[in-house]
Amino acid sequence: MKSKVIFADEKVRKAFDKLKGSKGEGKMLYEQLNRAFDDIAGNAACGIRVPGKLIPKEYVSKYRVNNLWKYNLPNAWRLIYAIKGGEVVVVSVILEWMTHKEYERRFGYD
Repeated sequence: MKSKVIFADEKVRKAFDKLKGSKGEGKMLYEQLNRAFDDIAGNAACGIRVPGKLIPKEYVSKYRVNNLWKYNLPNAWRLIYAIKGGEVVVVSVILEWMTHKEYERRFGYD
C-alpha cells in the first residue's frame, strides 16, 4: 500500500531539516531517514506494527493515532510513524525518531 509521507508537526519537520546540514552521525541519520521515508512511501506497512496496548498515551492525545509503526534504523535508532487513510490517499505521519534507549523508555521496556 503506497502512501504519502508527511511530518506530524512543524517541530518534527524542523528537526529533520536541521539534520540536512549535519556532519557525522547527523548526516548519516538524515540519509537513513530519507531511505526510510522512501520505503514507507512505497509500502506504508513496511515497518513493525506496535501492539495497541503499547501505544504511548502521549501519542494518542497529541496526534490522535490509533495505530503505530516502528521502522528500525541503523545504530539502534527507531522511526515512529502512524498510518492514516482514506479511500483515495494513505498518509504515513512521521511522529519522531529516537535512539533505542529512548525507545525503550517511551514504550515502557526499561
